[in-house]
Amino acid sequence: MKKFLTGTTLSAACAIGFASGAFAADDLSLQLKWVTQAQFAGYYVAKDKGFYDEEGLNVTIKPGGPDIAPVQVLAGGGADVTIEWMPAALAAREKGLPIVNIAQPFKKSGMMLTCLKESGVADPKSDFKGKTLGVWFSGNEYPFLSWMNHLGLSTDGGADGVTVLKQGFNVDPLLQKQAACISTMTYNEYGQVLDAGIKPEDLVNFKYDDQGVATLEDGIYVLEEKLKDPAMEDKLARFVRASMKGWNYVKEHPEEAAEIVIENDETGAQTLEHQTYMATEIAKLLEGSTGALDEADYQRTVATLLSGGSDPVISKEPAGAWTHAVSDKAFAQ
Repeated sequence: MKKFLTGTTLSAACAIGFASGAFAADDLSLQLKWVTQAQFAGYYVAKDKGFYDEEGLNVTIKPGGPDIAPVQVLAGGGADVTIEWMPAALAAREKGLPIVNIAQPFKKSGMMLTCLKESGVADPKSDFKGKTLGVWFSGNEYPFLSWMNHLGLSTDGGADGVTVLKQGFNVDPLLQKQAACISTMTYNEYGQVLDAGIKPEDLVNFKYDDQGVATLEDGIYVLEEKLKDPAMEDKLARFVRASMKGWNYVKEHPEEAAEIVIENDETGAQTLEHQTYMATEIAKLLEGSTGALDEADYQRTVATLLSGGSDPVISKEPAGAWTHAVSDKAFAQ
């Protein structure tokens, strides 16, 4: 009789053990950037379809909201992992919080400025001057400010600059014509504008990706100290692997993914129609992603954030802000 198990046999044995409850699953908590919605469908799907269970993980998903700062939750020990946009993460790192990107499911940015055609905005370089633009804050303003600096436009108002309207997480400023343009995501607020009765032909959209100022969104982040523990690194690799399995499922089954999101929405605020729209649009942002951070995308984000003139988002290129250690382990053949 052999006195040892091969790696494959051992893995199979462990999988059977986890499935049967013979082994205790490892707990892991995930803090979302925002409320329960299809923006995070991959994680809810991974939990619902048993992908985390297959990896021996008991994952708790914590919704975000307007009063929740993901990086602060992470810093305070309220979660093991968080979902955050890279501009906010790098800004926090420069201020002393050792936050690290371990995986990047989203390859493309979903951020846009959506403008009423009647406002006369057809070209950002010439038509933004003198206009009021709606902008999200709480860390979401960084890509916008970098873009305005790139265009040479002041954000202090006046005929030669732009007036910044601090926008809530809704589309009211556009509907009420308080702003010529507002911030939208391709997968969320743009759909809300259409749902309000404004036709696509009456709108002009400027995608950050198309303007060359896109930054990475919805990356997976942990504190640096977590990566010093081999057991935690292994746990994170299993989490990333199962999460990407969830995201791949979303791409193939957006309607089912939307239903799973609705089932997990304790507020009852979401609708199946809108969540299906979101899941379908989110899938477009995943195209070309393996789950591992593309260094070229990272460098583009850093360059955009450094181009803030006298008030850049970050003052120097970060060191140690990302690692492939976890994703390499997650996707090793």
